[in-house]
Amino acid sequence: MEALSALAQETRLATFRLLVEAGPGGVPAGDVARALGVPQNTMSTHLAVLARAGLVASRRESRSVIYRAEMEGVRALIGFLLRDCCRGRPEVCAPLLDAVIPATCCPAPERRAS
Repeated sequence: MEALSALAQETRLATFRLLVEAGPGGVPAGDVARALGVPQNTMSTHLAVLARAGLVASRRESRSVIYRAEMEGVRALIGFLLRDCCRGRPEVCAPLLDAVIPATCCPAPERRAS
């Protein structure tokens, strides 16, 4: 899972924590870099890795790029971990997943009928 790989690096994990704590309003990329003492070009690379992993999202506001934690990506990561640990027994994991991140927080995408 790409998300685990993305979070395995210390600066990316610190970035992710900062964005989760910041909430849905997010933080400008430059502020993230300053808060963590990382050069802006290096931070840009870290944010791109987290975005590819589905853990952060961005939006442009004027000249700034604002990043926020992507809670659906967090839910997917936690779900993956729980399913993997439950070894194909979703009835064991489902209540725990709902307790950790309720569906009302981050509803799963709707499935289309085939």
